[in-house]
Amino acid sequence: MDSLLAPESFLATFLIFCRIGGCLLVVPGFSSPRIPGQVRLLIALSTSLALTPLLLPLFQAKLSAQNPATTLQWIFTESFTGLVIGFLGRIFFVVLDTVMNATATMVGFGGMPGSVAEGVDPVPAVEALILMAAAALLFAADLHWELFRGLVDSYSRIPPGEGIGSQAALVRIVDQVTTAFVLGLRITSPFIVYAVAVNLAAGFTNKLVPAIPVFFIATPFIMAGGLLLLYYLSNEFMTQFLAGYVDYLRRG
Repeated sequence: MDSLLAPESFLATFLIFCRIGGCLLVVPGFSSPRIPGQVRLLIALSTSLALTPLLLPLFQAKLSAQNPATTLQWIFTESFTGLVIGFLGRIFFVVLDTVMNATATMVGFGGMPGSVAEGVDPVPAVEALILMAAAALLFAADLHWELFRGLVDSYSRIPPGEGIGSQAALVRIVDQVTTAFVLGLRITSPFIVYAVAVNLAAGFTNKLVPAIPVFFIATPFIMAGGLLLLYYLSNEFMTQFLAGYVDYLRRG
């Protein structure tokens, strides 16, 4: 009991909060602007307090008689580590946002008034639907618990105070961007093929019959075909997206 009330224990709890809070600050789902800042702070604080008894032995031996300069360095190091871990997950949603925006534009939905989804800027309605569905599925599939498990495991890979290192962080981010874009292109490839095919057909038709405004006539049919494609493929590409996100959570 005395060890839990020691000054080192309070400092260790704050350092745990730095890593967990930094991760939850940018990770998908918890960092959504739809969640009030007070709620996000409460989630980060309660999670840190719940994990403190499990992680406290990793800190106590290292924090005794620590000078203020080293303590400040640890605070920045733990916060940066948490931000990197959370940003690796955020990359998946940034890539999904990018590829779905391009897809919505190609099938004719880019010019429609949209709404705010995960970010703060309005996006096309189809893109907002996909992003909100992806965020909801993260919680429906209990992947937020997998995120907390990964945060606990991160202390065995990146011990307290050591940090991830700027070079290792950049390499990990580049690899994650590559993986996420390959995944994004794979799940949107049917829409890209469809958009290229129908627009090419509309272009040839317009050349053969220049007096008829083919693109104005074909646009509703192109949009209807895109919606049908979304209806039949949405389950598959959302499953692929969640599988890629789960792989990130398990590999760390």
